[in-house]
Amino acid sequence: MSSLRSVAIRMLSRREHSAEELRSKLLTKARTSDWLDDTDEAEVAELISQLQQEGLQSDQRFAESYTHMRYNKGYGPVRIDNELRERGVSENIRYSCLHDSGRDAEHDWSALIVRVREKKFGRSIPDDYAERAKQMRFLQYRGFTSEKIRELF
Repeated sequence: MSSLRSVAIRMLSRREHSAEELRSKLLTKARTSDWLDDTDEAEVAELISQLQQEGLQSDQRFAESYTHMRYNKGYGPVRIDNELRERGVSENIRYSCLHDSGRDAEHDWSALIVRVREKKFGRSIPDDYAERAKQMRFLQYRGFTSEKIRELF
């Protein structure tokens, strides 16, 4: 268990991981390592629980960090929410990271959608329906809500 713990701590020292990501990586590592062959899922779950109790692993911290990183890369709340769900983050944590503007006013989705569109297509809003539809599809792909996209145009 101590060698598995050191592997987990090394992973967490590089970047935040969700509990699900960490579980998956540790199980993969255990299956591919000769010296961790006897590791089972219960042992990994117990280790992750210990790490959470010690404050070394936190889904809340992971989600905040991940949201901030993806926001800075120009991705919208729908896409970030889906990516966090894929990584096993609970709905309450995802919601608090993406929608609690009182706690996290730095995520201004209206300002971000304007910046993303202008970076890709320039400042002027197109009159042409085809070009407008192209820009709307791009923004939808980036993870912005239909409401924010309609607001922009």
